[in-house]
Amino acid sequence: MAEAQKYGYNKGDKLLNAGVGVNSYYGAGLPINISFETGITPEISVGASFDYLSWNYKPVSMSNYKFNALYFGARASYHVNELLNIDNEKIDLYGGATIGYRSFSWKDNYSNNTLSGKYGNGLFFGGYIGGKYYFTSQIGAFTELGAVGSTNARFGVAFKF
Repeated sequence: MAEAQKYGYNKGDKLLNAGVGVNSYYGAGLPINISFETGITPEISVGASFDYLSWNYKPVSMSNYKFNALYFGARASYHVNELLNIDNEKIDLYGGATIGYRSFSWKDNYSNNTLSGKYGNGLFFGGYIGGKYYFTSQIGAFTELGAVGSTNARFGVAFKF
């Protein structure tokens, strides 16, 4: 049993992240994210991710621009604690890749333009590195850097079941 809890990630773990981005690729707005993964080997977890960003811009009193970005897809992570010989159940270091679909919508109520298709709706690929620190056996904090949806850096709360 002691060996099963040696690292911050173990085969069979269910991992849930809920976070916010620290910036946006699209000028403004607060990117929010939820991801879930399950451990399928001692080093690899797979799951899904959902990213959402909404931004309203009112440059003058008669105009209103609204932009929405939605990313959803599959992700896989490689957990490196054992590889790096990090023998600490509070720490989980990982890197991974994501593939999915992104959808954009842009509405200009001043000229009634919609530019939904012009932002590159379709397939997206991303890569990331990340880390978690668990305050308890099931609750911690995480951060991820890289192409992780509508932002290149995010942080939040992590849950392990």
